[in-house]
Amino acid sequence: MIYVMSDLHGCYDEYLEMLKKINFNNNDILYILGDVVDRGPCPIDILKDMMQRENIIPILGNHDFIAYQLLKKLNTEITIDNVESHLDEDTMLAFMNWIQDGGLSTFQQFKQLSQNEKKEILDFFEEFSLYEQMTFHDKEYVLVHAGLNHFKENKPLEYYQLSDFLFYRTDYSKIYYKDKYLITGHTPTILIRDDRQPLIYQKYNHIAIDCGCTFGKKLACYCLDNDTVFYVDAKNSL
Repeated sequence: MIYVMSDLHGCYDEYLEMLKKINFNNNDILYILGDVVDRGPCPIDILKDMMQRENIIPILGNHDFIAYQLLKKLNTEITIDNVESHLDEDTMLAFMNWIQDGGLSTFQQFKQLSQNEKKEILDFFEEFSLYEQMTFHDKEYVLVHAGLNHFKENKPLEYYQLSDFLFYRTDYSKIYYKDKYLITGHTPTILIRDDRQPLIYQKYNHIAIDCGCTFGKKLACYCLDNDTVFYVDAKNSL
């Protein structure tokens, strides 16, 4: 089976419960559409679990990207040569903005790791892809975190910029691809669906799967094999 999840945001217990619910095993494949870290209590625990599973394919989210950039800089040894430029004003401002936007749980868990574990986490971030595309059961899918800014239907995915995939919300009121399904996270579905329910949104060749687990709603999982959806209720909320 091929599954897709998104926006775990440190919700480790819900993540494990979902894996159990779908009976995830070595014959399955799970795509995670970014924002593994920040906000929830155990983001590093999720990363460590993902690292042990060769059949989980991570896609970069905006929170993952910002966390990686800052953690890599903060984990660099300060020397005489870089002491004046290493933690400059821009870096400290970015760090404070990250903490205010949910980065504290990621930072606190990262601090507790050994130096070797920190390097492994940072190396794992570098394995995240910006997008995935596939044909499965005669259907074509494009998987990204947030959307496709500066979209043109015939524009190859490799021509988009990193920011196009990570930071701009999809317009769910229009069809992007006439012959493909665009699967996204990033925007909680309560902001997309007319009924404001924390359920997967499917319309206009969109499949939006961020059901707001970190905000006390649900963690969602979508199965490409049979269009089945799974939900786990959030245990906590911000």
